[in-house]
Parts: sequence; C-alpha cells; structure tokens
Amino acid sequence: MLETLKQIDRELFLYLNNLGIKEWDWFWVLLTEKETSIPLYAILLFLIFKKIRLRGLLITVVVVALMITFTDQMANFFKDSFQRLRPCNEPFIEYGRFLAKRCGKYGYFSGHAISSFAVATLVSNVLKPYYKYVFYWLFFWAFMVTYSRIYVGVHYPADIFTGAVFGIAIGFLFYKLCKYLRFRFDK
Repeated sequence: MLETLKQIDRELFLYLNNLGIKEWDWFWVLLTEKETSIPLYAILLFLIFKKIRLRGLLITVVVVALMITFTDQMANFFKDSFQRLRPCNEPFIEYGRFLAKRCGKYGYFSGHAISSFAVATLVSNVLKPYYKYVFYWLFFWAFMVTYSRIYVGVHYPADIFTGAVFGIAIGFLFYKLCKYLRFRFDK
C-alpha cells in the first residue's frame, strides 16, 4: 500500500513537473526563492499597521516570528525522521525537470508549504475584518509558492499537501494566540 502511494506520488510529480514551459522557468525559479516574498510581507506589515496600529503590529510580528520558527523546526524534524529523498535526488528525475539552485537531501514535508500556508492562514484571519478578499489572495500566493517547489523539481505533491495541511492548522492555532495576546495587551 505504501509503495503504491509512493508510486502515485512519483507519477503525479512527473506529470506536474513536466507541465513546465521553458519560457516560464525564470518565473517559477524566482517565485520559489524566499526573498521574492519580501515585498508581499512589507505590504502586509503596512496593512496590519494601518488597521491595528503599532502595538497590534508588534504583537502580530512576534507571533508570526514564533510561528515561522516553529514551522521551520517542525519541517526539519519530519525531514530528518522520515528521510524521504527529494525527487531531485532520485534517478527518475532524468524524466522530469530540475531547475532549482540546490537540492537538499530530504524533502518530506515541504518547509515552504508549511510556512507559506501558516502565514496565509494567520495573516488572512488578522486582516479578514478589514479586507474582504485577503484570504483568497494570500492562499493563492501560498499555492503558487508551494507549486513552484514541484515545478523546480525539489518536492513531491505529498510533501506539498502535508506541509499545507500542517501550515493551515498551525496558522490557525497561532492566530488564536495572536488574538488572545492582542485582547490581553493591545488596549
């Protein structure tokens, strides 16, 4: 059963990875880099400051920093525990496309997926009362970032799916913490 799931994951990876169009490779390689999201983070910081002022912004930033640290450590723990090779380390990658700058050893599950979906969940809940469509835009961004990991050849779809599910759950829990801290200290 487990081997069947792995085979399905490999086949789905190859299908999605090979959907790539050479003329768009630059876009997906750029999107997969963490630094590319900095302008979005700056806009989100401004929007949070604009609506919940400095103290609310500071509380939110501290909670997001704790959450990112937690999600990063959790992804590393899973990678070290499961030790599932990334697709770029597998022989079948010759039938796919590897575009990333580097290929870490283990990939289950995606750190990009867990952190992107955690940020999208927490921040969209913080901004939801003020911006009607922020949820859709942030989840679209998280989806694009995580799909880029398949596109460049460093994660299987199961790595992305698992990271996204954990990210949404953790983002929601940290949102509750943020809400509590804002209620307690942002008066």
